[in-house]
Amino acid sequence: MPEKLTISAYEALQGKVIGHSHLITVDQKMIDGFCDVTGDYQFIHNDPKRAKDDTPFGGTIAHGFLTLSLITQMYKDNVPRLKGHELVINYGLEKIRFLNPVPSGSDIRGQFTLKNLTKRREGQYLAENEVQVEIIGHDKPAMIGTWLTLLVAGGLG
Repeated sequence: MPEKLTISAYEALQGKVIGHSHLITVDQKMIDGFCDVTGDYQFIHNDPKRAKDDTPFGGTIAHGFLTLSLITQMYKDNVPRLKGHELVINYGLEKIRFLNPVPSGSDIRGQFTLKNLTKRREGQYLAENEVQVEIIGHDKPAMIGTWLTLLVAGGLG
């Protein structure tokens, strides 16, 4: 679990790479499970033979939205928490781009850079984190974008 920081220590991270998450293996079982949840059964995701024979990918690839959804796990592994702020709310995403397919069996990890931390009101801060999802062994990232999270002291009430 990442450490909990004071507001001044958190603000000092602005513009800096916070670090990398643990590796996540995106295997065919995970991809097939995502097919089941989303109903997206396009052959490039769930038919290894056809994906190998009929695409330039050499096999099945993860859904872009699967890659995107894994940033939650990457965030949990990697991003420090603000002391006294137990609630982290997904506030939105900006400029998400899928730059490279994630082949089944790949290891990926997230790199987070705190672009900005803004006080919204007492006990609430909006964090803008640049996210880059790296595919181990590949030069080009799978995904880049900005994730906005609202850090809230206590509860919402």
